[in-house]
Amino acid sequence: MEKIKKIGLIPRMILGIIVGVLVGLYLPAGIVRIFVTFSDIFGSFLNFIIPLMILAFVTKGISDLGEGAGKLLGVTVLLAYLSTLIAGSLSYFMSNAIFPNFISSTQVDAIKGADANKLAPYFEVPIEPFFQVTSAIIFAFLMGISISWLRKTKQGETLYKAVGEFNIIITKVLEKAIVPFLPFFILGNFANMAYQGSVFAVLSIFWKIFLCIIALHLIYVTVLFMIAGGYTGKNAFVMIKNQIRGYFTAVGTQSSAATIPVNLECAKDNGVSKGISEFVIPLGATVHMPGSMITITACTFTILTMYNMDHSFGVLLKLIMILGVAMVAAPGAPGGAVMSALPFLPVVGISPESTMASLLISLYLTQDSFGTAANISGDTALAVAIDKIYNKKILGKKDWKPGEVVSK
Repeated sequence: MEKIKKIGLIPRMILGIIVGVLVGLYLPAGIVRIFVTFSDIFGSFLNFIIPLMILAFVTKGISDLGEGAGKLLGVTVLLAYLSTLIAGSLSYFMSNAIFPNFISSTQVDAIKGADANKLAPYFEVPIEPFFQVTSAIIFAFLMGISISWLRKTKQGETLYKAVGEFNIIITKVLEKAIVPFLPFFILGNFANMAYQGSVFAVLSIFWKIFLCIIALHLIYVTVLFMIAGGYTGKNAFVMIKNQIRGYFTAVGTQSSAATIPVNLECAKDNGVSKGISEFVIPLGATVHMPGSMITITACTFTILTMYNMDHSFGVLLKLIMILGVAMVAAPGAPGGAVMSALPFLPVVGISPESTMASLLISLYLTQDSFGTAANISGDTALAVAIDKIYNKKILGKKDWKPGEVVSK
């Protein structure tokens, strides 16, 4: 198992897809159902963990806010949310303009017709979450804000430590019980699709979608840096150059949280003052998800189109607006965004336990690292702009000047 872990999650997921296809094509139904059963149980466990992820990461992130951060918090969250909504909307318009050319009626018929051959698990283990995701989000914000306020009055340290230890527990669960088994989860999904006869129609669509999504990630991050550079008078392309190591660190770790130390250095090189970078970068890793939103919007559009369901902008916009809040749980683990999105998929007509949801997860996870890299790169661009907003607009420092960009 240790040798497998060293391979890296993306190669393991790709291997899971390949092995899943071979299992579904060449092994008898009785064997395939073993993998299908595992995927079904693991999916139930994921649904159980999602609200706990939200409590662990969001409560801890908000409770860490320092004194006098109210206005700064408001500005950061507002800009992050607007950026995430814009990214999702752009993803929809790109998808609507390009993706229908990739998805033929023959492919759609093959995918839909194969559903009748879907294998059922040998048995199911219903694992009900303690509470729903929406409740977890609201409770996490209330607890985080309350603990932050208590700490300002020299109280609440016991609660703060408890939240910190709970955060460590959930992080360890994700590290040991979720991430290592994601490739097997994908294996079961693709084994079922291969047995059904729809897998090649799906894969012929996947790789084209993949390239379009990465291209939009890069374009969107570039535009963010150009806007930040134009607002502050800094060279956007030098800032992008300084961000490259943060981008590739995120590609490798697939975790916004794990990339925070490197991203703080990128913000420093881009002239962001220490106090702002240490506030905006960790908070942005929690609330600013443009890359993830681009990916999940495009993936959802693809699934809806494949199954000939309503994929109008009005339908997707509802999901985008909800996920702009719901995905604050995402930085905890690879695939966190799509796991946070599962309970809200009925908004667009997708059941969280359906084949369509499994396809969405598989499509998303193969691109998750690039979405994460776009997220954290966008955090740095936001920090550059917020540095000026905070010092000149909020504090009223008329003589304040942006810090020097360090070209390396």
